[in-house]
Amino acid sequence: MIPDQPTALRAVTVAAPAKLTRTLRITGVRDDGYHLLDAEMVTLELADTLVIDPDGHGLTCDGPFAGGVPLDEGNLVLRALRLTGRTAGIHLHKAIPHGGGLGGGSADAAAVLRWAGVGDTDDELVAVSRLGADIPFCIRGGRARVRGIGELLDPLPPIALDVTLVVPPLAVSTPAAYRAWDALGGPTAAGPNDLEPAAIAVEPELARWRDRIGELAGVAPTLAGSGATWFLEGHHPAVGDLAPEATVVLTRTRL
Repeated sequence: MIPDQPTALRAVTVAAPAKLTRTLRITGVRDDGYHLLDAEMVTLELADTLVIDPDGHGLTCDGPFAGGVPLDEGNLVLRALRLTGRTAGIHLHKAIPHGGGLGGGSADAAAVLRWAGVGDTDDELVAVSRLGADIPFCIRGGRARVRGIGELLDPLPPIALDVTLVVPPLAVSTPAAYRAWDALGGPTAAGPNDLEPAAIAVEPELARWRDRIGELAGVAPTLAGSGATWFLEGHHPAVGDLAPEATVVLTRTRL
């Protein structure tokens, strides 16, 4: 599956943009337990940065959200590198909050795969979707309808959006959110994200943050994926009052 690649002459810097799931419907569950999705995703300007040195080894990390990032083989970056059949030293500058539903780990893995030339074919997207459902979209980027378990991408016209992100000081495990969705009987949310009720069941504090954000912004926020990030379309400076208790990021879609 992985094409042979020429040896690079020097380290390269690669951007790993965050993704935002604007809408998420769960349309079924496969026999192997994978959930089938019908979602709209967009790429954001908010991004991690990777410096990849083909002559180096190992993974290092710094940045405002470096704390708690694993540097062993459990990290998606190193798992993606292993999939390419290549070796490299990688330094990761972590600017995307992890555990927030913004696809930070998937974006980092996708950056490595793009560097290695992986993801140009549909078969490769199917293969890398086993690493993470968000990775195929993070490889291609832009704006797309995402179906299947994340490997089916239908490009959509670009859309220019300002976005306000609020990342509470908590995290939601994506597998736990999907297990809760199953346990709740597969609810369909009143809003645009079917995982919202399940994520709140896993982490009830999410509801308090939703209400606080809504009070400040004057409009209800939407949960990003499995959370814990809440987002509002448009820039809402009033939610800045939640800092430093929560991380507030004003960003926009990447065109």
